[in-house]
Amino acid sequence: MKKVLFYLTLSLLCSENFAQPLVNETDVLRGSLNENRDWFDIKRYVIDVTPNYETKSIVGVVSWKAMAVKPSKQIQIDLQAPLIIDSILLWSNLKDSLNTVRLSFTRSNNIALAQIEKQIAKGQQFGITIFYHGVPKEAIRPPWDGGWIWKKDANGQPWMSVACQGLGASVWYPCKDHQSDEPEEGASLTIQVPKDKNLIAIGNGRPAIEQNTVQIGNTNRFTWQVRNPINNYNIIPYIGDYVGWKETYKGLKGNLDIHYWALRSDSAKAAEQFKQVPKMLEAFEYWFGPYPFYEDGYQLVQSPHLGMEHQSAVAYGNQFKNGYLGRDLSGSGWGLKWDFIIVHESGHEWFANNITTKDIADMWVHEGFTNYSETLFTEYFYGKKAGNEYNYGIRRNIKNDIPIIGQYGVNQEGSGDMYPKGSSLLHTIRHAINNDSLFRSILTGLNTQFYHQTVTTEQVENYISLRANFGFQKVFDQYLRTIQIPVLSYHYNEKEKIFTYEWKDCVTGFNLPLHFSYLGKNYSFMPMDYQPQQRLIKEPNFNLQDFVKTIESLYYIKLAQVN
Repeated sequence: MKKVLFYLTLSLLCSENFAQPLVNETDVLRGSLNENRDWFDIKRYVIDVTPNYETKSIVGVVSWKAMAVKPSKQIQIDLQAPLIIDSILLWSNLKDSLNTVRLSFTRSNNIALAQIEKQIAKGQQFGITIFYHGVPKEAIRPPWDGGWIWKKDANGQPWMSVACQGLGASVWYPCKDHQSDEPEEGASLTIQVPKDKNLIAIGNGRPAIEQNTVQIGNTNRFTWQVRNPINNYNIIPYIGDYVGWKETYKGLKGNLDIHYWALRSDSAKAAEQFKQVPKMLEAFEYWFGPYPFYEDGYQLVQSPHLGMEHQSAVAYGNQFKNGYLGRDLSGSGWGLKWDFIIVHESGHEWFANNITTKDIADMWVHEGFTNYSETLFTEYFYGKKAGNEYNYGIRRNIKNDIPIIGQYGVNQEGSGDMYPKGSSLLHTIRHAINNDSLFRSILTGLNTQFYHQTVTTEQVENYISLRANFGFQKVFDQYLRTIQIPVLSYHYNEKEKIFTYEWKDCVTGFNLPLHFSYLGKNYSFMPMDYQPQQRLIKEPNFNLQDFVKTIESLYYIKLAQVN
C-alpha cells in the first residue's frame, strides 16, 4: 500500500503542469540508483551469447568486473523477462579462479536480487558471472520498439541484431542497466553462430584476436572488444552474410581505422554510399574535436533496422539513400545532399557515446547536439546560409507538447522535441554568443572537458555559460523546462523610425541577447525581462517584414507585431 500511495503521489505531482506518463515500480528500479546498485562500480563486461535463429532464443554467459564503493550484501542484476537466469556466481577474489560462490537470488520486475553472505569491503574488486537463457523480447518495429531482431536477407540468409535504447540492454544480457555506470575498462562480446550458414558476427570495436573466427565443432565464434567506456545499450551483435572492407582516415589524432560491413547482396551500393563517411569525419572533427574512440576504430554496419549510434559499430539501415529514407526532414532541400543516418548516428559518437548523460531524462544532450550536428555538417560543406536554412526548416517538427527534460530517477525521457527543439536551442545560443570561433571552441571543449564521462544537464549548461561568459541559465530553463516559445513583441513607428520590442511569455529573468545583420549593418538587441526597449532605425531600404524574418531565421522565437 505504501508503494501504491507513493506512485499516486508522484503521479499527482508530475501532472501539476504537464501530462507526464505514469511510472511503475519497474521504471523506478531501472531509473534509480537504489541501495542495491549504488554500492558498486562496473569496470568491464565480458559477454558470450549464442543465438538460435530457428527458435528465436539465446543462451549466454556474462561476467562483470566490478568494485565496491561501499559495503553491501545484496546486488541488483537487471535482466528482462522472459529471459531466465540459471545461476549466479560470485568471484570475491579475481586472481583466484577457484574461489567462487554460487549466490541465491530472487526474481521480480525484470531484476534479480542476489544475496552475498560475506560482505564485500569498500575498494575491493570482485566479479559476478551470470548464466542465462530464453527467448528475448522480439523487436517488432526496431529501433523504436526494441528487442532482438530476427530477419532474413534478400538471399534467405539469417540476419540478426539488437536495438535496445530506451528499453535497455537488459532485454538481452544481464547488466547494471543504468547510463551513469559505464564500464571504464570496456567490454568484450563473443558471438557463436552455426558454421554451415557462412555467417559473420560483428561487434563493437576490434577483433579480440588476430584471427577473429575460432571454429569449435559445428560453430564459429567471433570475439570483439572495446577498450573505452561504453553505454550498455551500445554493445550490440550484428550477424549476417556480411562483406567487409577497410580504409584509413588521416584524422586529428593520426590514422583512424575504418571498417565497413554490408550484406553481400548490397555491397556494391554500400561501397558507393559509404564514401560519405570520411566527409562526415572531416566536418565533425572540425566542429567537435577528434573522434573519441581512435583505439577502437570506427565501423559502419548495415543493420536490419533504420540506424543507431552503437559505439564504434554504428548501425546503418537508410537504404543507401540521401536524406532520411530519401526524405528531407527540414524541407529546405539541403537534407537531400547527404545521408541522414551516416551523419546523425555518427554524430552520436561525440554526443551520447563520448559524453553520456547519467539519467535519460537529460537525453537532450545526446539528441539536441547530434541533431545540431546535421546543421553543422551542412554549413561545413555548403555554407552558413545553407546551415541556417536547414536549421530553420527542422523547426516544423517541433510539437511543444511536454518539456524536453523528463522526470529524473524513473527511466523516463522527455519530449521528442529534444531533437529539433534541442538543435534550435543550440542554434539560438550560438547566435546569441555572436562569436563562431568561441562557439566552436565550446563544442570542442565539451568533448575535452567531459571526455569519456557521464554527465548531468547542469554540467553541460554551466560549462556553456562559463565559456561564453554569459549566464544562459534562464534561456536553458525556457527551452528545456517549459513548453512556451519566447515571444518578441514589437512595434515599428514608421514616422519616427523607432522599433520598440519586449519579451513576453518567458520565464522570469529571460535574457536572450539578439545579434544579427540586416542590410549590411550589425544589430544587437539586449532586451530586459518584460521591459520595453527602443531602437532608432533609419535604414533607407528598411523593410519591417524582412527585418523580423532575419531575426526569426536565427533564433527560435515567435515575433508578434502590436499596434
